[in-house]
Amino acid sequence: MVHRPLYVAAYDISDPRRLRAALEVLKGYATGGQKSVFECYLSDAERQSLLAEIAQVIEPSEDSFLLVRLDPRSQVRTLGVAIPPEDLPFFYFG
Repeated sequence: MVHRPLYVAAYDISDPRRLRAALEVLKGYATGGQKSVFECYLSDAERQSLLAEIAQVIEPSEDSFLLVRLDPRSQVRTLGVAIPPEDLPFFYFG
Protein backbone atom coordinates (compact mmCIF):
# COMPACT_ATOMS: atom_id res chain seq x y z
CA MET A 1 0.00 0.00 0.00
CA VAL A 2 1.23 3.51 -0.82
CA HIS A 3 1.93 5.67 2.21
CA ARG A 4 0.02 8.95 2.15
CA PRO A 5 1.05 11.86 4.41
CA LEU A 6 -1.24 12.89 7.26
CA TYR A 7 -2.68 16.40 7.07
CA VAL A 8 -4.81 18.45 9.42
CA ALA A 9 -7.46 20.54 7.65
CA ALA A 10 -9.27 23.31 9.51
CA TYR A 11 -11.67 26.03 8.48
CA ASP A 12 -13.45 29.06 9.89
CA ILE A 13 -16.39 30.00 7.71
CA SER A 14 -18.86 32.75 8.53
CA ASP A 15 -21.81 31.87 6.26
CA PRO A 16 -23.94 28.83 7.26
CA ARG A 17 -24.45 27.76 3.62
CA ARG A 18 -20.71 27.83 2.86
CA LEU A 19 -20.04 26.14 6.21
CA ARG A 20 -22.23 23.16 5.24
CA ALA A 21 -20.65 23.01 1.79
CA ALA A 22 -17.13 22.99 3.28
CA LEU A 23 -18.15 20.22 5.68
CA GLU A 24 -19.36 18.09 2.77
CA VAL A 25 -16.10 18.65 0.88
CA LEU A 26 -13.97 17.69 3.89
CA LYS A 27 -16.05 14.60 4.67
CA GLY A 28 -14.95 13.22 1.30
CA TYR A 29 -11.29 13.37 2.30
CA ALA A 30 -11.23 12.98 6.09
CA THR A 31 -10.56 9.85 8.10
CA GLY A 32 -11.61 11.55 11.31
CA GLY A 33 -12.17 14.91 12.89
CA GLN A 34 -14.33 17.05 15.03
CA LYS A 35 -16.35 20.22 14.35
CA SER A 36 -14.17 22.18 11.89
CA VAL A 37 -10.86 20.28 12.17
CA PHE A 38 -10.24 17.06 10.23
CA GLU A 39 -7.50 14.44 9.85
CA CYS A 40 -6.84 13.60 6.21
CA TYR A 41 -4.42 11.18 4.56
CA LEU A 42 -3.81 12.72 1.15
CA SER A 43 -1.74 11.89 -1.90
CA ASP A 44 -0.47 14.85 -3.92
CA ALA A 45 -3.38 14.48 -6.34
CA GLU A 46 -5.92 14.28 -3.49
CA ARG A 47 -4.39 17.36 -1.85
CA GLN A 48 -4.69 19.34 -5.08
CA SER A 49 -8.26 18.15 -5.55
CA LEU A 50 -9.21 19.12 -1.98
CA LEU A 51 -7.69 22.58 -2.39
CA ALA A 52 -9.51 23.09 -5.71
CA GLU A 53 -12.86 21.97 -4.25
CA ILE A 54 -12.57 24.08 -1.11
CA ALA A 55 -11.55 27.11 -3.20
CA GLN A 56 -14.95 26.85 -4.92
CA VAL A 57 -16.70 26.98 -1.53
CA ILE A 58 -14.98 29.64 0.55
CA GLU A 59 -15.11 33.41 0.24
CA PRO A 60 -11.45 34.47 0.68
CA SER A 61 -12.30 37.88 2.12
CA GLU A 62 -14.51 36.38 4.87
CA ASP A 63 -13.41 32.77 5.46
CA SER A 64 -10.20 30.93 6.22
CA PHE A 65 -8.94 27.43 5.42
CA LEU A 66 -5.76 25.80 6.68
CA LEU A 67 -4.16 22.57 5.46
CA VAL A 68 -1.06 21.48 7.40
CA ARG A 69 1.08 18.44 6.63
CA LEU A 70 2.19 16.74 9.81
CA ASP A 71 5.79 15.61 10.17
CA PRO A 72 5.83 11.89 9.31
CA ARG A 73 8.69 11.35 11.77
CA SER A 74 6.53 12.48 14.68
CA GLN A 75 4.37 10.09 16.64
CA VAL A 76 0.64 10.82 16.75
CA ARG A 77 -0.53 11.10 20.36
CA THR A 78 -4.11 11.01 21.47
CA LEU A 79 -5.74 11.91 24.77
CA GLY A 80 -8.89 10.61 26.38
CA VAL A 81 -11.12 8.37 24.27
CA ALA A 82 -9.61 9.59 20.96
CA ILE A 83 -8.89 7.04 18.25
CA PRO A 84 -5.51 7.49 16.53
CA PRO A 85 -5.85 8.37 12.82
CA GLU A 86 -5.27 5.47 10.45
CA ASP A 87 -4.72 5.42 6.69
CA LEU A 88 -7.21 2.70 5.73
CA PRO A 89 -6.85 0.80 2.45
CA PHE A 90 -10.30 1.97 1.29
CA PHE A 91 -13.22 4.28 2.11
CA TYR A 92 -16.82 3.16 2.19
CA PHE A 93 -19.39 5.67 0.91
CA GLY A 94 -22.88 4.47 1.51
